[in-house]
Amino acid sequence: MGIYCDADADTCLSRRIVRDVRERGRDVEGCIKQWFAFVKPNFEKFVEPQRKVADLIVPRGIENRVALDMMVQFIEKKLFEKSTHHREALARLEVRDRDEPLSDRVVVMSEGPQIKFMNTILQDIDTSAEDFIFYFDRLAALIIEQALNNVQFEEASIETPPGYTYNGLRPKGEVSAVIVLRGGSAFEPALRKTIPDCRTGRLLIQSSYSTGEPELHYLRLPEDIHKHESVLLLDTQMASGGAALMAVQVLVDHGVALERIVLATYSAGKVGLHRLMTVFPEITAVVCNLLPHAEQRWVEKRYFRC
Repeated sequence: MGIYCDADADTCLSRRIVRDVRERGRDVEGCIKQWFAFVKPNFEKFVEPQRKVADLIVPRGIENRVALDMMVQFIEKKLFEKSTHHREALARLEVRDRDEPLSDRVVVMSEGPQIKFMNTILQDIDTSAEDFIFYFDRLAALIIEQALNNVQFEEASIETPPGYTYNGLRPKGEVSAVIVLRGGSAFEPALRKTIPDCRTGRLLIQSSYSTGEPELHYLRLPEDIHKHESVLLLDTQMASGGAALMAVQVLVDHGVALERIVLATYSAGKVGLHRLMTVFPEITAVVCNLLPHAEQRWVEKRYFRC
C-alpha cells in the first residue's frame, strides 16, 4: 500500500528555515535561496508525482493524528485477517496430512549402528556438554554429506597421479548454505569441515507471542544467491514447520528456484514435514530423525549450553 503524506509548501519552508537557522547556524536568505533553486524543483519533479499513484493521501502529514490512527487500525486489521487465514490453512494441512505417506523428495537417513549409537549419546540426559558437542558435530557432518548427495553434479574427467583417466563428478555450480538462527548455527562446524569455502547466509525467525505466527527478525543472504546451483537450508529441529515455511519463502522471494533448495535437519515432526512438502513439493528435505509428533526445541540449548 502506497501512502503519501501531504503538507502545505509554505509550512514545509517555514519548518526548514527554523531547523536550519536554529540547528545548523544558517541565515534565512541562504535557506530561501536553496529552497527555490534546488529543494522545490526536485520535490515537484520526483516526489509530488507519487501523489498520483498513492493508495492513501494523508493531509497535513504527521499532524493529522486522526488519519494516521485510522491507517494504523486498517493495517492491523489486515494483518490480523492474514494471520487468521494462515492458521486456518495450517490446521487444514494438519488434518489432511496425518495419514498420507511422505513425499518422495524426503530423505530419511537409515539408522545404522553408528547413527543409532550417536543418537543414543545425544538423547541421553546424562551426556556431558563436551560429548554432546563432539557427537553432534559428527552426526551433523553425515547429515550435510547426505544433503550434498541431492545437489546437482556434472561429469568430469581428470588425470590421476599414476597417469590414468578417472571419470567422476564435480558440482555443477556453487553450493551455498543458509543458517536458520539460532539452531542452525550448530551445523556450522560440520559445514566448515565439509565445504570449507561455502558462502553462508542467515535468517532469524521467531514465533509471535500473541499469534504464534513466525516472524522474520533478521536477514542476510549472499547478493547473488539466485545464481547458486544449490542452497542448503540448515536447522537443528523442525516442529510445526512454520519457521521452515517462512525460510523457504524468503529464499524464493530472493530468486532461488525451489528445486535447488535442500533442507537439512537433525529431527522433524511428521506433521510439520508434511506441511512443508505440501506447500513446496519441489524442495528436497534430508532428516536424520523423523518423529511422529512435534517436540520442543532442545538441541541448540544443549549444544550452546544455554
